[in-house]
Amino acid sequence: MANPDLARIVAEHDEEMPSRSLSPRWERALWIAGLLIALLVLKQVFFPFAKGSQYYLIIFLAVTLPLVFLAYGRGHTPPWWDWILAGLAFVVGAYPLFGGYDEFLNRQGQLSTLDVIAGSVLLVLILEACRRTTGWVLPVVCLAFIAYAYYGGFLPASWSISHSGIDFPQIINGFFNDSSGFYGIPLDVAATYIVLFTIYGAVLNASGAGKFFVDVSFAAFRKSRTAPGRTAATAGFLLGTVSGSGTATTVSLGAVTWPMLQKAGYPKENAGGLLAASGIGAILSPPTLGAAAFIIAEYLQVSYLEVLIWAIIPTLLYYLGIALAVEADARRFGAHPVDVDAPRFWDVLKLGWYHFLSLFIIIVFLALDIPVYKAVVYATGVAALFALINHRRDWFRLIADALSVGVRSAFPVIAVCAAAGVVTSTITKTGLGQAFAGSLVDLASALTSEPVVVLMLTAVLAAVAVSVLGLAVPVTASFIISWVVIGPALITLGVEPAETAMFIFYYAVLSEVTPPTALAAVAAAALTGGDVMKTMWQTWKYTLPAFLVPLAFVLTDAGAALLLRGPLLDSVWAFGASALGVAALAVLTGGWLFGPARWPERLLCVPAALFLLYLQPLTIAIGAGFLVVAVAVHLVSRGRVRDAA
Repeated sequence: MANPDLARIVAEHDEEMPSRSLSPRWERALWIAGLLIALLVLKQVFFPFAKGSQYYLIIFLAVTLPLVFLAYGRGHTPPWWDWILAGLAFVVGAYPLFGGYDEFLNRQGQLSTLDVIAGSVLLVLILEACRRTTGWVLPVVCLAFIAYAYYGGFLPASWSISHSGIDFPQIINGFFNDSSGFYGIPLDVAATYIVLFTIYGAVLNASGAGKFFVDVSFAAFRKSRTAPGRTAATAGFLLGTVSGSGTATTVSLGAVTWPMLQKAGYPKENAGGLLAASGIGAILSPPTLGAAAFIIAEYLQVSYLEVLIWAIIPTLLYYLGIALAVEADARRFGAHPVDVDAPRFWDVLKLGWYHFLSLFIIIVFLALDIPVYKAVVYATGVAALFALINHRRDWFRLIADALSVGVRSAFPVIAVCAAAGVVTSTITKTGLGQAFAGSLVDLASALTSEPVVVLMLTAVLAAVAVSVLGLAVPVTASFIISWVVIGPALITLGVEPAETAMFIFYYAVLSEVTPPTALAAVAAAALTGGDVMKTMWQTWKYTLPAFLVPLAFVLTDAGAALLLRGPLLDSVWAFGASALGVAALAVLTGGWLFGPARWPERLLCVPAALFLLYLQPLTIAIGAGFLVVAVAVHLVSRGRVRDAA
């Protein structure tokens, strides 16, 4: 993203804070450090440390955390206090190794005074690193959890969340010398998977894949009134494979497709909504789902390929909703064809088809039971080799740049995952997750005693809670906190862990387009010049199916079929019913069926969609009936208009 205006928009509206614009000397120093860390990460893939993964995580955090203080902050040169913080971060990060790693582990539960001091300093530095990379909210949340752990004994005994209280050394022990703390699953995922995928994305982009994905999208649809919208949606999906941020994808996409949408006659707000919806769509879609997908695989102890399979039908439904909205908008606004100066589709594909190869390699290798961290390294190697086609002379420097950039782009996620250890450790030690889950179920049960309705209310409350939490913290942190706090409520009511995890994942990602913050939509509005609130609501229109389909995962046993869990025939009919539900929603929000749809038929589509998405034979029949009536009313009203004309 060379354009400084685009970089500014991303910096202002992304969930991650902008990094320093360093002077050439300091930029070179961080470049070298990033490259060395990339080599360390690659070394761990094929030649792991004999002392285990936690030993590696200690080293990984000790070498990455200091760089956050140098890369993030004000000014072009890190001030002296940032150097002190960086030095402290290395010392306390590597502290468990100084006096003997095994001896440190043996002191678990009985930390020395020096251990407690080192752990406390590391805690403060992690929270500061998190503040610099993602803002104040997550550090404040972590401090609230620490206060809850320490002062829990002062809460009224009648409260379900009260506990006996934990003294400060034991709190630090849980963070510093326990598998649920700093070195728990979130950081393990960041150091083992996420950083490899950010490296892969950087190498893929360096090979020219980003430009190719945009070119092939332009060439695929060329000249029709729906071509601009289709191009934006397709390019957003493809660009998402090289960008892990919905906001960054939205801005990159908008830079090349907004002029075309503008020429086609799209209003600024509708174009912004389409760009934001397309930008976050890639995070919800295989093969490079968002970072939380790796955490799902680790939490549930399943392969990453299995998580990708679970996402296939929801992805199809998401893009079906966007496609139908594009078709409706093109007709409702009277969009017109735009002449695009692009080669023919087959000519573009012939020149750059190999950019797809590394994506397929990941899937094939996962299907062959090759671990995901090795599969992505092999795919990165293939992408790097193909970069030779266009960059023979400066290939070594190009790949070295990509390795360094890939590591540095993972810094915010690393800080978030380390800070998430505060939340997971506190919940593990205090039992807050089960207590909160019980309270959520009790709240729903207070309104009704019917089990089906209790599950519905709990699911809706959980969806709202995840969405609200996601407004304030990054997607990865939102998923982790929601999984350990809200997830048990659904599991208690009989929902399977897989459906629960995907339910939470989707709402965590959708927080990027949830009013009133909707970071991706705000960035799109900044790019198009549209009204921010109107752009948010247009984005919500495009993504409405994605907000309702996850409810289908958890409300009935048939929801598993949407994740391709169970007989294939079940998945086929569940997809068909859900697709009809998405179509009904498209009529509601798009105001178009076979022509302009009036409010009577649009309102009939509300129960049609809700009943269809409940995925039970009777409700599907009722929903289909409402949809048939809506179509009949529409056709009759159109006939009357024609007769009157």
